Amino acid sequence: MKIACCIWALAGMETEILREARALGFDWIDIQPTHLRALESRLLAQELGLRVSCVGASFAMPAGAALDHADADKRKTAFDNVASGIALAGHLGAESAYVVPGKDSSPNALARFRDSLAGLADLAAGFGVKLALEHFPGTTLPTASETLEFIRRADHPNLYLLIDSGHLQMTGEEPASAILNAGDRLGYMHFDDNDGVSDLHWALLDGVMTEESLDATLQALADIDYQGALSLELSPGLPNPARALAAGRDALLRGLHRL
Repeated sequence: MKIACCIWALAGMETEILREARALGFDWIDIQPTHLRALESRLLAQELGLRVSCVGASFAMPAGAALDHADADKRKTAFDNVASGIALAGHLGAESAYVVPGKDSSPNALARFRDSLAGLADLAAGFGVKLALEHFPGTTLPTASETLEFIRRADHPNLYLLIDSGHLQMTGEEPASAILNAGDRLGYMHFDDNDGVSDLHWALLDGVMTEESLDATLQALADIDYQGALSLELSPGLPNPARALAAGRDALLRGLHRL
């Protein structure tokens, strides 16, 4: 399993961020739709040997737009924004792109969201990109189990689950069980830690995550033959995000060695 970092944890000019990610020992990075648009950045990433693993396609969403919006124009604006992120993922050779749920839990909104995802999943398949849906506390799909059930009901061959370790801690879900339940529907994996209450995106092992729970998570990923990246999604507000990313990478490497 390869280890990636979400580069939005790092601050500075994009070229400096890319050099810092490489200096920290990463070969794989996750980006947002605004990243790597400039030719200079793309050439530098290639020169540094940095490959894009995933694009957070619903970042930079225009104000008022949503994939589940009742207004067709605002829904199309959201669709086009995510589609642009998916196209970027395809052009850069990323394996995955992901979106987060909305906050309208009405049946009509969920139906609109499902229809939007079906169209985006079709688009992603054309680029050879997996489209993943992240469970997210505070949204209409707060748990991994609910999100997985939504994905299964949608019944699209290119719609997957993104599991976030920190979100599991907030909803009290056991990571190994969530991973094993997802099986071949697991499309991507975020690693971060917190206090079990808030979405803090701390460094690994700085919150309620233990080496034992991390090992169980990695074992479950091995059990389902997960081939995607283990992506560190940490907060840019940490005292030293670069140090936290390096420590997280080392914790994952130690865990993989213990398997």
